[in-house]
Amino acid sequence: MDFNISTGKVHTAVKTVIYGAEGIGKTTLAAQFPSPLFIDTEGSTKQLDVARLPAPSSWEMLLQELDFVISKRPCATLVIDTVDWAEQLCIADLCAKNGKSGIEDFGYGKGWEFEKESFGKFLNKLTEVINAGINVTLTAHAALRKFEQPDEMGSYDRWEMKLGSKTTNKISPLIKEWADIVLFCNYKTVVVQTDKDGKKHKAQGNRRVMYTQHHPCWDAKNRYGLPEEIPMEYAQIAQIYAPVQPLETPPAPATSTSATDIQPGIPQSLADLMAASGITEQQIRAAVAMKGYVPEDMPIRAYPEDFVSGVLVGAWKQIVDFINEQKYPF
Repeated sequence: MDFNISTGKVHTAVKTVIYGAEGIGKTTLAAQFPSPLFIDTEGSTKQLDVARLPAPSSWEMLLQELDFVISKRPCATLVIDTVDWAEQLCIADLCAKNGKSGIEDFGYGKGWEFEKESFGKFLNKLTEVINAGINVTLTAHAALRKFEQPDEMGSYDRWEMKLGSKTTNKISPLIKEWADIVLFCNYKTVVVQTDKDGKKHKAQGNRRVMYTQHHPCWDAKNRYGLPEEIPMEYAQIAQIYAPVQPLETPPAPATSTSATDIQPGIPQSLADLMAASGITEQQIRAAVAMKGYVPEDMPIRAYPEDFVSGVLVGAWKQIVDFINEQKYPF
């Protein structure tokens, strides 16, 4: 079998991670990327004039929004703000599907392994967004944690992404490996002398900076030859992101279920998926009755909570496929 050999740099969309303390301006920075579209998992874009998709109320809804971006290509940059809140959706989905009250209930670190597998598929989906020519930017909060080097005595504080705090958590390394550029944002602090004898000092400084290379006290990286420390301004990294041709606004779906068509009492996570997929309560009730779960005359608001989260929301794609296959005359 013969293969073509190519040389030179390959220009692709960029995978970016921006993390730092709350309130430092991660979302504002991400809003300056080329034609951004936000998936706002925590409501941090309310004061910004940006394009955004509905806040995902479930892991399944988040994945469906990624499929929408891949197929419609409505932006030049997709921003997940924040990925640590997205991780909580992933954990809630795993627990609901497996009848667990928390990730530790799986026992012996199995929960974290299941999360790693599920989150890895999420990153693969984001890579599909990249392959569609769309930049992906993930924002995350930062947290100070004690760190011990295996070959050193003692421990010290270092900044890490505020993901699972257990030592067995594997999500942060996955994200850092996946990214092309990891930026740690922090305030530049300078210690100055306050007396003549040099015995008194104070810390001052409120200049925001971005660190682009690894340091014992934080993780960062870049593949673009950036200086180790740069001002927290988009202009400092703008050259990395190639100009994007204007994208046409995709046509609206021919049919959909309005939020006003959803009956009161239906859990929000399910109502959001119903509205996005154009599925009615009557269709769901008929489908679950055919499967033998509950009587067709039982309203969704009366369904057990674990049935809604684990069977309906947790297996939404299969539910929609089953409904479409039946071709009900609704």
